[in-house]
Parts: sequence; structure tokens; C-alpha cells
Amino acid sequence: MARRYDPERRDRIIDAAIRVVGAGGIAGLSHRSVAAEADVPLGSTTYHFASLDELLVAALRRSNENFSRAVRESEALLAPDADLAEALARLLGEWFSGGRGRLELEYELYLAALRRPVLQPVAAEWTDVTAELLAGRTDPATARALIALMDGICLQVLLTGGSYDAAYTREMLARIIG
Repeated sequence: MARRYDPERRDRIIDAAIRVVGAGGIAGLSHRSVAAEADVPLGSTTYHFASLDELLVAALRRSNENFSRAVRESEALLAPDADLAEALARLLGEWFSGGRGRLELEYELYLAALRRPVLQPVAAEWTDVTAELLAGRTDPATARALIALMDGICLQVLLTGGSYDAAYTREMLARIIG
């Protein structure tokens, strides 16, 4: 039997890995669980990703790309006269409106870099790319401070079970922007 050409298989495997981590955490991630979720043969996962770390890198990179795309496509962030604090607070609000599960997953992948050195450069990429996008509206140090505050607010909301407060976020971001 001839092999079937499936150019989207790698992407489906990454998406499946994200769903597996979202459902059961990183501890539930295995080539077998991802293959089952992606509905592909087990050998496909090991063909595209020799190790689980490679698969986690791809999943974290995909999560980074999703947030970076949202920042890049935000009309309010692109407009030079727009209120940057308001635009960022709104962007976080939109991110939270997609449900806590997606944010929990992304932060689980992001924080996995604490224990998995292979993930650290990918986690740093997120900060670097987002800082570059914000640097068009402010200086590099302020851009990094804004990112740190947004991370902190997101983590506090997720860890305390609280709700996202856009007004508070906007006020704190505006203080940093000066």
C-alpha cells in the first residue's frame, strides 16, 4: 500500500498535543495520547517529533504565535494615537473571553520552561516578539514592563479564580506607560 500524502498531519499533531495538555496537563502528554487525539498512527507522532520535548516546543511556539498574531492584528495597537493602556487591557479581555482553559494551557506550557530547559528559548521568544511589537508604541524597557504586568495579572486571575478586571488593568498599564 502506498503512503498517503498528508501535508497537514504535523499541524494536526501539534493541535492534538495542545488539546491533550489542555485536558490533562503536561503529565498526560505522550506520543500515544497525542496519536489517539489526532487520529493518526503512533509512528506519525514519533516521525514528526522524536521526543516529547520537541512536541512541547512546537505546542508552545503555536501558543506564542496565537498571542503574537492577536497583538499584530489589533487595530488599536496599530493606531499611533490610540490609548495603548486601553488597547492592551482590551486585548487581555478578549483573551480571557475565549475561556480560562486556553489561558491555563498557554501558561502551563510557558511555565513548563522552568523545568524543561529546551522550552526556555521558546518562552523567551514570546517576550521578545511581543516587546518588539510594543516597542513601536513605547521604549523597549517600558514594553517589557508592560509584558511583565500583563503576565502577572493573567497569572493572578488564573491562580485565584478571580475575574479579569479591565479597568484595573488599564489603570496599572497606564501607570507604567507614564
